[in-house]
Amino acid sequence: MKILFATNNQGKLNEVRWILHDTGWQLISLSDINYNVDIPETGQSYYDNAAIKARAAFSIYKSWTMAEDSGLEIDALGGKPGVLSARFFPPNMTYFERNRRILEMIIDLPAEKRTACFRCVVCLITPTGDEKCFEGVCRGRIAHTIRGGYGFGYDPIFIPDGYGLTFAEMGQEIKNRISHRAQAIRQMVQFLKECLRA
Repeated sequence: MKILFATNNQGKLNEVRWILHDTGWQLISLSDINYNVDIPETGQSYYDNAAIKARAAFSIYKSWTMAEDSGLEIDALGGKPGVLSARFFPPNMTYFERNRRILEMIIDLPAEKRTACFRCVVCLITPTGDEKCFEGVCRGRIAHTIRGGYGFGYDPIFIPDGYGLTFAEMGQEIKNRISHRAQAIRQMVQFLKECLRA
């Protein structure tokens, strides 16, 4: 079975492919169907943005289509950058610069006040056009320094609860077992298995 993932983000594509690797399903991207237009994320929530992207891609593909929206929520910043995580800083900023700016915003906070979470919402559209959403949350804290070279985005500054490593230090095997995205995708996998058995 093929599933279209409505993304041009290679980091997210690689992660979801890894999470789905033992299902036997093939994950294709927007570039695989020659859809090279960036779908604007104009929603006010993760649910809105995931649905916007999934619907736009489904209108072309007309079969199993998924999209996701995710973000880093820092308690001391009132939940920011949150749903604006990808657009919180100028688009020409590197991941390193974005992480550095976040650390500067909370530079004086002690570890116990650096709590945060990563949140992900996946929207899946079935071949009949029905929509189903799944949410995953990974709680943790913000590191004091940028650490690790694996992953993308805010991975080098996020330490999940129960670990001493950032997402960028622990590698894909651990991260893709505990992350917000992995949690949401596992729920989607369970739903798909139930659909395919019915």
